[in-house]
Amino acid sequence: MNSPRRENPVLITSAAPSYQDQLAARRRRYALMMSMRIPCIVLAVVFAKIWWLALALILLSVPLPWMAVLIANDRPPRKAEEPQRMQRQALTRGEDPR
Repeated sequence: MNSPRRENPVLITSAAPSYQDQLAARRRRYALMMSMRIPCIVLAVVFAKIWWLALALILLSVPLPWMAVLIANDRPPRKAEEPQRMQRQALTRGEDPR
């Protein structure tokens, strides 16, 4: 008999997300940051009469590619966990070693 299976398996480990999941999240972050640059430049052109606002928008859009690349290439830190080791127990007389 086949038992019904769930689409998404239950997570029973504290392992880090897979490389593909991390890469997808980093790509989304990069696309979001780079998509903020175009509206900044367009708004700077729209507000060209207000020079200080146009300048602020241009100055905001200049470091966005650099920041987007740095954030997209940043992987989450690895967890520093102590491995669980099996404890040895002394056998007493008459005990089965299995």
